[in-house]
Amino acid sequence: MGTKSQERIYGGSVRASAELAAKARKDADRLAREAWNKRMLAFQGPAQPSPALGDALNAGYLYLEVKCLGCETHQTVALDVVRRPKTTPIHELERYMHCKDCSDVRGYRYKRSHLVALRRNRISALNPPSVWWPGER
Repeated sequence: MGTKSQERIYGGSVRASAELAAKARKDADRLAREAWNKRMLAFQGPAQPSPALGDALNAGYLYLEVKCLGCETHQTVALDVVRRPKTTPIHELERYMHCKDCSDVRGYRYKRSHLVALRRNRISALNPPSVWWPGER
């Protein structure tokens, strides 16, 4: 006398639901990141509200582009090595950013930076820095 286990009866539907939920979370994270990037590039902010650090990583965006307001350079920061909880909003990272070149010239940590956008890859010759729309201001 055998009975089917609950795993056998409900396991497939539970796994399918979990996969759909994971896909929906990834899509939601991607859309939130796209909205934030468009707001930052089109209007130069405001940076609040911003997606959480974990949401950006979940959507596949591993870098944050930052612009120094002193020397106008663009740098990327790897988000997977940031030592903050994954629930930290991206805009809270702005206060910890400083420009190394400007800091060396001034002799103290120069923290005049502006968040530009989330990126999938680092700034390079093939992936140039983002520009403000319509054109650099």
